[in-house]
Amino acid sequence: MQPKPGRFIDPLSDFGFKHLFGNEPNKDVLIDFLNQLFKGQKEIADLTYNSTEHAGDTEEFKKIFFDLLCTGQNGEQFIIEMQRAEQRNFSDRAIFYTSRLINEQLPKGANHWNIELKEVYLIAILEFNFKNSPPGRYLHNIALTNTDTHEIFYNKLGYKFLELPKFVKTEDELETDLDRWFYLLKHMSQLDRVPAVLNKRVFQKVFKIAEVSNLTREEKAMYDSNLKARWDYENSIAFAEEKAEERGELKKALDIAREFKKMGLAIEDIARGTGLSIEEIEKL
Repeated sequence: MQPKPGRFIDPLSDFGFKHLFGNEPNKDVLIDFLNQLFKGQKEIADLTYNSTEHAGDTEEFKKIFFDLLCTGQNGEQFIIEMQRAEQRNFSDRAIFYTSRLINEQLPKGANHWNIELKEVYLIAILEFNFKNSPPGRYLHNIALTNTDTHEIFYNKLGYKFLELPKFVKTEDELETDLDRWFYLLKHMSQLDRVPAVLNKRVFQKVFKIAEVSNLTREEKAMYDSNLKARWDYENSIAFAEEKAEERGELKKALDIAREFKKMGLAIEDIARGTGLSIEEIEKL
């Protein structure tokens, strides 16, 4: 049985993410989110939405698709990605994405380095945790640094990774607007009211945009289809994990039965002790 959609759309679904952050008329929402992420580092006054499809230079480098790509008023580019499940070589893909944007800044046919590169950033909201990531550290700010002095070597390339599963603050523990953004992203689809702690104008606007009852018929159909695909995916993952666990338990029981047989125990006793059938034990 599938869960029932809530009052507000799921911002971590493909539709919800783009509906909240990918619309030009509501770009002040994305601007506020980015400004909280870059607080103390830079101030973003305006954004222009760019095409999310980028063709490859050769047949080997096929098209790549970003979730969102925006350009700031000073020419800096922001890739904003929503990543549901852990992927092999995720870090490599992040580097590849930013390197493509850097490469595109060099005019075709240019054979000199008389240009100044614009800033490029990748922001990834993750629904999984990095392996070997420090416990409690849910936001990672990554840049090119000198490994000896820890000083920034190059300040025009950066990565910000948010591990949402690690963000466990409650409403009462939210201190900054960045905390409030993280809380909203993680919990909005489960809320049936707008929390008092999210009374800032931009959050009020987000909840208004996110009201399922405010979606058009076409948007509602897209959202329902997106949710179904998400639930089907999650059910498939849960089923695969359950099967893997069952296989692990079966292997453990077979190993124990094999040892009991070596000890000369009666097959009937082994079956009672391990839960295996007599036929399974006899095959060992």
